[in-house]
Amino acid sequence: MKSTIKLSTLGLTLLLAIHVGCKDRAQNETTGPDTNASEAIMESNKGQAFIEDDESTPNVLQIAIGSPDHSTLVAAVQAAQLENALVNAGPLMVFAPTNEAFDALPAGTVEDLLKPENKEALANILKYHVTPGNYSKDFLKKFKKLGQANNQDVPVEVKGDDVFVGGAKIIASVPAGNGIVHVVDKVILPPAQ
Repeated sequence: MKSTIKLSTLGLTLLLAIHVGCKDRAQNETTGPDTNASEAIMESNKGQAFIEDDESTPNVLQIAIGSPDHSTLVAAVQAAQLENALVNAGPLMVFAPTNEAFDALPAGTVEDLLKPENKEALANILKYHVTPGNYSKDFLKKFKKLGQANNQDVPVEVKGDDVFVGGAKIIASVPAGNGIVHVVDKVILPPAQ
């Protein structure tokens, strides 16, 4: 009887040792260099802006990304790291300058703003293009000014059937899942504080 208990105990100990050894090997394999690289990529792509969804109505960021006329705006949003702000539930109104609007700025302005050391100034300008709400161009005719995301007001003017926000003319409007994108013909620069 004693030899049977010793044999059973030895067998149980051996099984436990094999189980622990396999478990340690599996943990080591999942924390190797490839996993660290994947974790670094995942760390840089956090937030709602990086969730892929092909079924719902595109949000304001997805609309800008999908527009060939807004590649400069998208580059600026990425340089200012504002992607996640533009995919919030909103509703958000984004006044989106075209590439031509950015090209109309003095030479070197865009390149200078895209530098890492100018991230705050760029973010301030971009936030001046965003306001809470989801108003059509016609509904905006009722406003004299809008409070922007950078805590400054932007004037709204109506000239005939045209609506101007901060001097930029709304030339098109695209409904989004979290608001509306009003395409504008000019970069709206905030007043100096």
